[in-house]
Amino acid sequence: MTRTGFFSGSFDPMTNGHLDVIEQAPALCDRLVIGVGSNPNKQGLFTVEERLDLIREAAAPILKKAHCRLEVVSFSGLAVEAARAAGATLILKGLRDSTDFNYEMQMAGMNGAMAPELKTVFLPASSPVRPITATLVRQIAAMGGDASPFAPPNVIAALKAKFAG
Repeated sequence: MTRTGFFSGSFDPMTNGHLDVIEQAPALCDRLVIGVGSNPNKQGLFTVEERLDLIREAAAPILKKAHCRLEVVSFSGLAVEAARAAGATLILKGLRDSTDFNYEMQMAGMNGAMAPELKTVFLPASSPVRPITATLVRQIAAMGGDASPFAPPNVIAALKAKFAG
């Protein structure tokens, strides 16, 4: 039986915190589906297609080495419905701090009521990535700072290209 995990977010941009969750996923699943949520009412820094490509490039080598299959998909609407459509049995959520925990506990409860066959698994962030947020990475890059400690190299190159000129 294939265990499928679903990890969702906006990934605008993908960070080393996201990679931390991805690195932990093979201990729990044989197939990881990363769902990039798209909200037509929000303008992202990267297009959904760009985010899908950046995730594939950064995550594929990690998961291949761990013998975990990777799929990267976009979705609109509820993440729990996207997880169900992907055939997931687990929803993976990274936790940095108590604020994340409180929010994600509420989401896990709501998701459990809507899709009781899906179980939410919380993965604590490793110490070096706890302070990282996509918002802060975007802000650092936009102001010409060095965001390289906080995101994979392909994302840093894409950020530099976005903010050049």
